[in-house]
Amino acid sequence: MPFATQIHPVAGTLADSTADLLVLPVLGGDDGPTEVDGVADGGLTQVLPAALRDLFTHYSLTGKAGELAQFPVARDRGLVRLALLGVGSGSPDDLRKAGAALSRSARGSETVALAWPGTGEAAAVAFAEGVLLASYTFTLKTGETPRAKRPAATVEVVGAADLADALARGGELASATALARDLINTPSLTKDPEWMAQRAREVAAESGLDVRVWDEDELAEAGFGAILAVGQGSARPPRLVQLDYTPENPTAHVVLVGKGITFDTGGLSLKPNDNMKLMKTDMSGSAIVLAVLSALRAVGAGVRVTGLLPLAENAFSGDATRVGDVLTTYSGRTVEVLNTDAEGRLVLADALGYAVAELGPDVIVDVATLTGAAKVALGTGIGALYSTDDTVAAEIERAGTDSAEPLWRMPLTEDYVETTRSRVADLANIGTRKEFGPAGATDAALFLREFVGDVPWAHLDIAGPGRSMKEDGLLSKGGTAFSTRTLLRWVGRL
Repeated sequence: MPFATQIHPVAGTLADSTADLLVLPVLGGDDGPTEVDGVADGGLTQVLPAALRDLFTHYSLTGKAGELAQFPVARDRGLVRLALLGVGSGSPDDLRKAGAALSRSARGSETVALAWPGTGEAAAVAFAEGVLLASYTFTLKTGETPRAKRPAATVEVVGAADLADALARGGELASATALARDLINTPSLTKDPEWMAQRAREVAAESGLDVRVWDEDELAEAGFGAILAVGQGSARPPRLVQLDYTPENPTAHVVLVGKGITFDTGGLSLKPNDNMKLMKTDMSGSAIVLAVLSALRAVGAGVRVTGLLPLAENAFSGDATRVGDVLTTYSGRTVEVLNTDAEGRLVLADALGYAVAELGPDVIVDVATLTGAAKVALGTGIGALYSTDDTVAAEIERAGTDSAEPLWRMPLTEDYVETTRSRVADLANIGTRKEFGPAGATDAALFLREFVGDVPWAHLDIAGPGRSMKEDGLLSKGGTAFSTRTLLRWVGRL
């Protein structure tokens, strides 16, 4: 578990706990805040400064998920804090929000004890996700973190002894997300394609996965012309990683493809400095796919899953791909490069073409911080979903809703297909027709669709929610690893 915080289900009541922060859940509804049946004051009647209803009024509580009020109470061993935590309706989404709020307010505490509000397993999974992801930190600062900023070491979930498996499953989902965030947040001084490949080898060894890595010579021999073209301007050469998870008697074969641009200058189509500051996170898709593969055995996935990580650094130099160059992809399709900053779709095209030609998948899903247009359309809270299959799209949308990683299905508008055509090659890597307007996210999706053949396919463009500029709820500043838990839930249900 990569977190400083550990979650433990325990029996008894809050009155039995020696925690330095005691937490009572408060339900919210149209009639205002209410006590949880069977929990009420947690056996702490003697130390409460007033009746619960009076405390609700005093602190103007509504019971909204994540709402929190705390105050000191005297116990035999001295003063401790007691918090009233809004858990909304007790739904999984509300418990996830409540867990995140609790985790942030508990920084500086050693042990926190929450009286479980009595909701089911899905809520326990979500609560664990909220607590752990809100406790996530990434820092390269020297020196010790001040105590007031340290996550609580232990969160006891009192009265939830029968939910140990659900809490552990939430921990697995959160751990996978934390792995992806660590990879995303690592500076590109360290993180080049070979470094990512080495992390994949380590994950494979730890998780019982098969792994294969193509170096630049092997990529050239095999015909991965797009990955090579994107990476040829850098002194740090590209890689392609394949990871395979194969359970007993798999029911289907899923291929996950993650964009892995370890730093994106834009190439000769150079980005402005303000945009380039965020580009260590442009390999988020590959980090997410690697993290999903790392957790499949732990969550008991029953399908075969192959992960493909096309990795390259998009740099500018005398060797960099030029605007107007035509490259040949793995599938044999030729692509005219009209903007070297539209490189993510190029590395994905090679990986998608390889998956269709060599792996025989039943479904393909790719994930990428691909287009600023998706962010313009949907903001930073929602990912764009494109798909050629209604069933796959609906399943992934549902998994996103259940993970608090919302996705909005976007249209693969057939009238726009012409914008993917080049005058001198089969395809162009940006839209070539202006009459359709700036439909950049759809242009990119239609381009990728050219490489999946008849295989059911979904494309997640997470350029908006893939990065956070502040700490908020489950998110920390930096890479969010948005869609990691969505994909794990989706694969786990197949």
